Amino acid sequence: MIFLKKNGLGIVICTVIAAIATVLAKLSIGNFSMEVIGAPVFAILFGMLITLCLPKLASDDKMKDGIKFTSKKILQWAVIILGFSLNLGTIAKVGAQSLPVIVCTIGTSLIVAYFMHKALHMDSNVATLIGVGSSICGGSAIAATAPVIEADDEEIAQSISVIFLFNVLAALIFPTLGHMMGMGSEGFAVFAGTAVNDTSSVTAAASTAEEIYHCGEILSTAVTVKLTRTLAIIPITLALAFIRMRKAKKEGGKENTFSLKKIFPWFILFFVGASLITTVVGMMPENAFAVFYTGSFVKAMKWLAKFFIAMAMCAIGLNTNIVQLIKKGGKPILLGLSCWVMITIVSIIVQLATGIYYTNLS
Repeated sequence: MIFLKKNGLGIVICTVIAAIATVLAKLSIGNFSMEVIGAPVFAILFGMLITLCLPKLASDDKMKDGIKFTSKKILQWAVIILGFSLNLGTIAKVGAQSLPVIVCTIGTSLIVAYFMHKALHMDSNVATLIGVGSSICGGSAIAATAPVIEADDEEIAQSISVIFLFNVLAALIFPTLGHMMGMGSEGFAVFAGTAVNDTSSVTAAASTAEEIYHCGEILSTAVTVKLTRTLAIIPITLALAFIRMRKAKKEGGKENTFSLKKIFPWFILFFVGASLITTVVGMMPENAFAVFYTGSFVKAMKWLAKFFIAMAMCAIGLNTNIVQLIKKGGKPILLGLSCWVMITIVSIIVQLATGIYYTNLS
């Protein structure tokens, strides 16, 4: 009861807004599907607009604790639940061929983000979040990374906004561009899975490509490649945690106050555990439980993870000043553009080198 009294109202507000955002994301205007934008982006925009109109709402004593809980804890829960959608066996089998492309594009994005952050003299947290979001899986990667580097809500909002911009551009441009450039259907599936940031945009781009290529297997292949990229969350977040650990030890002789337990991203271990459970169940002989788990349960967990991310993005939006966000937007957008362009170029080059580019799905 104490928890509900302290956090209930803020959580309810975020839940309602996330629900509205989720419904909007399922709508279409003509041939344009709102799923390209995605519920998390709608939720964060609604949160920022509400705060613009009612600036004292998020700081209200009845609201602030629940909003903070949603932006921090529920964000971590979303990442953990996301692990249930990953069958490591399936990913290893289908995603192995695309591994060189994935490794090269992730490495490229992180390197570009690092040097652009230095050249532009911009906030290191924002640069890290944009680099990780561009290279791995958009909002999910940002959700996993933000607690590790202790990014504040405005930094998260800035990064999500940049990722959203290039997600939409990729989903609209890439299907036609890939076909015009002579990519095979498998080549485009790998291209979409490695050069588009967020799952919803990968889905939108691949679905459009299926109509252009007259091939019904592009979507499933692209999503598998995308899920393979998602696994990079594990080493990236752990590496960032240890970088912070070393930095904390070097700062002014604070060795006695440093706590590995506090800084270590324990929720990532639960994420790994969830994916291992799904992998083990996927290896079981077919029975009623296995069919239910791999079908209905995994589908429900995917939906819940997305909904929790939308709730967390709403909370982050409620704690964000949209005016300040726009004023500071130039450098992050330039960084995001640089990552996006370089990932696109490297994905094409590596596909050409490995022979995937012109390959068609059977």
